[in-house]
Amino acid sequence: MEITLQEIVFYVVAAAIAVCSVLAVTTGKILRAATYLLFVLFGTGAIYGILGYTFLGAVQLMVYAGGIVVLYVFSILLTQSDKDMKYRMNRAKLISVLLTTLVGAALVLFLVLTNGFALNMIPQGVELPVREIGLSLTGTGKYQFILPFEVVSVLLLACMIGGILIARKDK
Repeated sequence: MEITLQEIVFYVVAAAIAVCSVLAVTTGKILRAATYLLFVLFGTGAIYGILGYTFLGAVQLMVYAGGIVVLYVFSILLTQSDKDMKYRMNRAKLISVLLTTLVGAALVLFLVLTNGFALNMIPQGVELPVREIGLSLTGTGKYQFILPFEVVSVLLLACMIGGILIARKDK
């Protein structure tokens, strides 16, 4: 079995995403966490590029890595909250977090291994037309994503409102 350069690059990018993801949630400074999140989003865009989905890679870089992280950084800098996050967890909370993580991982593995996903519906190495991507995002049928699309838009609206409320000065 021969490993190609594309596979090597994929594994390197995947390892960088995993490391930066762990660092984003374990670091003590919030500005560093936002920076690690930026690296994770860049890595996700690189994965899209490796898979041949250049349009999705460009959208990932422009919307998430460009827009959302800039909003995070500005909200952090506006609120002057680049301080150490010193939150200590007691042993019971730590055990509950680890137990919840294990149950979640087991549930994801169960769903992935028992359900047949639409993995072979898209031919490898062929880029989908933008029209088909748009119709899939806004469709209501099977393997179409209108509900997650709307949930993400409501989440982003809530983040913007929260950022405005946090940055607003008390009178």
